[in-house]
Formats: sequence, C-alpha cells, structure tokens
Amino acid sequence: MSEKVVISAALSGGATTKSQNPSVPYTPEEFAEEAYKAYNSGAAVVHIHARDVEMEGLPTADMSKIRPTIQAIRDRCPDLLINMSSAITMGVTPEQRITPIVEMKPEIASLNSNSMNFALADRKRGTITFEFIFENTFGMIVDFATKMKENKVKPECEVYDLGGMYNLQLLRKQEGLFEEPMHFQFVFGVAGGIPFDIRHLNTLIDLLPKDASWSVCGVGPNQFPAGICAAALGGHIRVGLEDNFRNIDGSVSKGNYEQVEWAVNVCKVAGRGVASPDEARQLFHCRPK
Repeated sequence: MSEKVVISAALSGGATTKSQNPSVPYTPEEFAEEAYKAYNSGAAVVHIHARDVEMEGLPTADMSKIRPTIQAIRDRCPDLLINMSSAITMGVTPEQRITPIVEMKPEIASLNSNSMNFALADRKRGTITFEFIFENTFGMIVDFATKMKENKVKPECEVYDLGGMYNLQLLRKQEGLFEEPMHFQFVFGVAGGIPFDIRHLNTLIDLLPKDASWSVCGVGPNQFPAGICAAALGGHIRVGLEDNFRNIDGSVSKGNYEQVEWAVNVCKVAGRGVASPDEARQLFHCRPK
C-alpha cells in the first residue's frame, strides 16, 4: 500500500453534457478553470477529452481544438499531470486516436484493454439508450503502447472486465512493450463491462503484475464504493464529471472540485495522505517534470 493516494479528475469525458451539468467544460478556458479548481482541491492528475464548441460541445479528435485545450491547462496549472484519452469518441480511426497523444506528449494516456459493447442504459428497465462497439484489437493495443513508450507517455491500462486484464497479461509477455512497473485503472459500471463489486476488485488486484500501481474509476453510483474501497486497499481514486455528474448525496456537482473534495475526505478516513503532482509522478512512475 502506498502511503498516499493519487486523485485524478476526469473533467468532461466523451458523453456528459452541459445539459446534465453546466460545469462540464467545453472551451480551453473552461478546461483550464476546472483543472485549476480540481488541483486546488487535491487532484494531482486531470483526464482530458477535448470538446468542440462549434459542434455543441461534442468530443473531438481535431488537433486545432485539442492543442489549445491542453496548452491552456498547462499554462494555468503547470504542476498538474495531464492524462489524455486514447478513446476520444466513437467513429474516429486508430490513427486519429493516438495522434493527439504523440503530438502533445502528456504524462499519462489511457490504453484500453479490450474491444467491447459500450452503452448507455436504463438500469431500471434494462433497456439500451445508446450503444457502439468500442474497438481495441490486440494490434491497436500494441501500436498504441509502442507509440506511448516512444514518446515517454505512461500508459494507464484501462480494464473494464476480466478479459481485458488477461489481454494485458498476454501482451506483457512481449519483451519491452511495457515499462515496468505498470499502472492499471479498473473501470466499473459501464454498460458492457462489470459493475463495482468488492469481489471483482479483489480478483483484479490478485492478477496485477508485481509492483504495479492501480486506481479505480466508477461510473455513476459505482464511483463512491469503488473510491472508498480503493482508499482502504491501497489503490488510487478517479472522480470527475466524465464518470458522474452528481455528488454522493444526489445533488448535482458544482464542479469537478466537489468530487475531488469528497475523495480527499475518503483518504483522510482511510488514514492515507493525498499525493501532490510530484509525488504522483513517482507513484505512477511517470517521466520527471
């Protein structure tokens, strides 16, 4: 168990909109402000899906939109670690997904571990409101991991179910593909993946390579029990409007910072400190500042 917890804030995601929460950032200035508030509240990492204001805030692979967004955050919060998505949104090519990471060279980037159904669902009725096939072939995983390593970007291995974990175990046997120790993020609650359950979490922890770090990401109400258990069991915590636009009491979050404040309190209850950005670089084995 590391002494301190790295808190990440996923500022916008690819689906949450201002109609759901007005604090979801679209413009570079809004991203910089949300990042600044999250940083001041205790976040060491911000996860980014850039948005296109001209397309009503849709997520974008357009570098003319991504570049100023990342630069605005770097200018406002030079100490923060930036974690960029290699998923971005549906309908983009593998080249469009990895190019922003190669060009912007963030400290961390998501590396998704398997192809899967990915959906928005009405959990009470069991109906699917929106879906697509989230493609992450073995070839794409290897290509993305190789380019991340070449550009000194730490892969955050996103695991949505047990199959994804075994996919990464298999590819890890390729000598030199990953720099050890690896970093994993367990994602709970996506329709198409596994929901949060302490038994699922323990199984995934048992399959971790030696000395690997790990964090949890819980979608909607999965966010809170996942974060609490991660703090107690030695992991790290991701919160943010990408995953959940409400607080634990059901109120609409005033911003990402409110969820970061919740995570800070959880760390205190667990008897663990909150990592600074420099400490997060060491815990996640990222490149030096």
